Amino acid sequence: MKHATENRLIRRRWRLCACALLVAGGLMNATRAPASDPAPSGELKNVDQDVQVLKKQLVDLNRDLFRLEEELLYPASTQVAVFLSLNVGTFFELDSVTLKLDDKEVTNYLYTEREVKALHRGGVQKLYLGNLKAGEHEIVATFIGKGPHDRDYRRGTTIKFEKTLGAKYLELRISDREASLQPEFVVRQWE
Repeated sequence: MKHATENRLIRRRWRLCACALLVAGGLMNATRAPASDPAPSGELKNVDQDVQVLKKQLVDLNRDLFRLEEELLYPASTQVAVFLSLNVGTFFELDSVTLKLDDKEVTNYLYTEREVKALHRGGVQKLYLGNLKAGEHEIVATFIGKGPHDRDYRRGTTIKFEKTLGAKYLELRISDREASLQPEFVVRQWE
């Protein structure tokens, strides 16, 4: 039932966008007068303004439909989001992350050099957004990259958490542990 509603919403969104584009195209054709019958410039300005207003309305409609789609697909009462961040990261050079939720792989992400630099500058990546029913759940994150002394490094971290009514946000944080000169992998629940 939910899958059918999602498909209907997506089809409706594409139909609305297609209709709006056809109308905009028709208005643009209307602004092109034949060479033998030049239209007054005032009429062209009005039609051009109408086209610009229609374009703005189309962008607004698309934004609203996207928000509605997000709300339907990921209602706040069942939503779970997992984010990744780096803090310093001199002892670990991130290559990839695999995320398992209740023994099911939900994300496997391979990073580019540019993405790792963005994370080093304080960026936060949304690794996963999905729905979970209330109850006990487990996330296992496996990090692969280069560790101290340029050695291959594969490390995992696990967290069991209770999903209650309302959205749940988890952060996977990679930071440096200065005392042992090793990377530290921590999962933090946001309140």
